[in-house]
Amino acid sequence: MTHADHKNQKVDQIVSSVQNSFFSWDKDVLILNILGKPSARQNAICAVQGNQLKVSVTASPENGKATDRMVKFLAREFGVSRSNIEVVFGRMSVNKQLRIKSPKKLPPGIG
Repeated sequence: MTHADHKNQKVDQIVSSVQNSFFSWDKDVLILNILGKPSARQNAICAVQGNQLKVSVTASPENGKATDRMVKFLAREFGVSRSNIEVVFGRMSVNKQLRIKSPKKLPPGIG
């Protein structure tokens, strides 16, 4: 098994573990399924929709700018640096999965 195959297998396992919820834990890493809403009036963590947490950001969806703004916003909300947030997939899509390493704070509804 190549390194890429191993990484893809791990991603598949993580995706499958969070299919029925918008979040899960992998040791000290919080895994979030996100439904992004670019070009919003304000940055906000909104309601859960199915197995995704809706997160609105003010940035436009051009060249990943909305995702970059979302990472910056969520870093502040979870009390971590931007480097502690990995975009697993969805950088150029509204459907994303993020891994947040060792969050210091948890917004309501995430535990």
